[in-house]
Amino acid sequence: MNKRKALPDLCNREVGHLSPRNFALRLGSSEDLVLRLQLLRNLQKHRGCVNAVSFNADGDILVSGSDDCGIILWDWETGRIRLSFHSGHSNNVFQAKIMPHSDDRTIVTCAADGQVRHAQLLENGRVETKCLAKHQGRAHKLAIEPGSPHIFYTCGEDGLVQRFDLRTGAATELFTCQPIKDRWSYMPVIHLNAIAIDPRNPNLFAVAGSDEYARLYDIRKYKWDGSTDFGQPTNFFCPPHLIGDQQVGITGLAFSELRELLVSYNDELIYLFTQDMGLGPNPPDPVSPKSMNSDASEIGFSHGSVSSQSKMDADEKITPQVFKGHRNCETVKGVNFFGPKCEYVVSGSDCGRIFIWKKKSGQLIRLMEADKYVVNCIESHPHTMVLASSGIEHDIKIWTPKALEKATLPKNIEQRVHVFDHIHWFTIGGGYDDDDDNIMFDDDYEKPKAKGWMYRIAYPEDLMQLISLPRRRVRTESNGENSSTDRDLLQLILTFNANSDSSNEDDDDGDTASQDDLFS
Repeated sequence: MNKRKALPDLCNREVGHLSPRNFALRLGSSEDLVLRLQLLRNLQKHRGCVNAVSFNADGDILVSGSDDCGIILWDWETGRIRLSFHSGHSNNVFQAKIMPHSDDRTIVTCAADGQVRHAQLLENGRVETKCLAKHQGRAHKLAIEPGSPHIFYTCGEDGLVQRFDLRTGAATELFTCQPIKDRWSYMPVIHLNAIAIDPRNPNLFAVAGSDEYARLYDIRKYKWDGSTDFGQPTNFFCPPHLIGDQQVGITGLAFSELRELLVSYNDELIYLFTQDMGLGPNPPDPVSPKSMNSDASEIGFSHGSVSSQSKMDADEKITPQVFKGHRNCETVKGVNFFGPKCEYVVSGSDCGRIFIWKKKSGQLIRLMEADKYVVNCIESHPHTMVLASSGIEHDIKIWTPKALEKATLPKNIEQRVHVFDHIHWFTIGGGYDDDDDNIMFDDDYEKPKAKGWMYRIAYPEDLMQLISLPRRRVRTESNGENSSTDRDLLQLILTFNANSDSSNEDDDDGDTASQDDLFS
């Protein structure tokens, strides 16, 4: 905290003009702490990319999941492993969370095999796992109903959203996410990458994936007897300039405690929507995007009507805060808030750095080198200014505000970003080629120049899914390069199919391991 502000706050707390709780919140949100974040330790045990990190409700345990199909519970402050076990999944674990109010004995997971699994931690270190349901295709994310030890949701590349109640062990298939009507002929479903629940109103949840819209739903509209179609969102969210853009998709979602919705686009930027920025229950005409008025309602995000103001006023109302500088092309990255009142926004990047912005202004204030290749996951501690990050490397990094000197941004931050040529992802078996290019940003920098795909290639079915997903448009001057790349990709597909019968690769990095040698 700024010294000029800290002393008056301390005095006001002592004389009772500032409550201890508000004093702690103001101290905890200090930019000074963000600038003093440094690496506390590396948590090393996994034998594959770490795709999932999550704190328990108390914040003393960190759970992680990996391409090695293992789950580890860490005492992150000491670096000690409390428990490790095989998840039961047959492919990369994408999400692992400890259910609240379960004495940290209930863990739910989803993975590239499409399965949604429940692990129960028993006495003497024993673990029982069982499959609750299965998506057709990869299941990227799950979301726990705030404060509930029983209820959580999942989404997958089949477009299906499911609700689970651990008391019954049953899955309820809520709906399959459909594209807008003019795309039905060539896009049967939206491949879902992200799901998030509003912490202020757990009846509301948002999903997003392979098109430009974040969709909001109200579970109270679902008829449990199946008498109505629940597939219609109560609201859509999208930046005005991306409406109608069929080449973008969404990789990450997060709700703040103030009911704001954070949306991270692949090969584009990150946007922050307030509850009056929705487009309503029907997406607008792409030619003339319209905004919503700011009429409040009891469910916040879920209602609104088309504004009758001028186009200029409408554009002003719908324009969300933007966060830029990172690169999100190569993998499915999450995005998150940071700070006791969500004062900051954090994201990983293809350049291997963690980016931290001020939420209110969108100003980039911090960069941290966090992975040799790509940072995919950043998880905020529930109570203190601590971050956990993971990515292509096989470890988890813990960041705490312990540095003696405050960090500063590099002087050339807008001139040079370390990026990876997208064709290097297409190696047989999913290996990573670390040959790199450098690209330059000019003073009018808006977003990274497209050079990558959103999904890594590990299996033949991944190639087929990739071809069906939208591809980002590129600048005219790179058309020749794209033609060459397309021919290379076609040749790769043919080669991959010819060799796939003899390939037994189970892990993106070829680091498969048995349960015994991983967690003995």
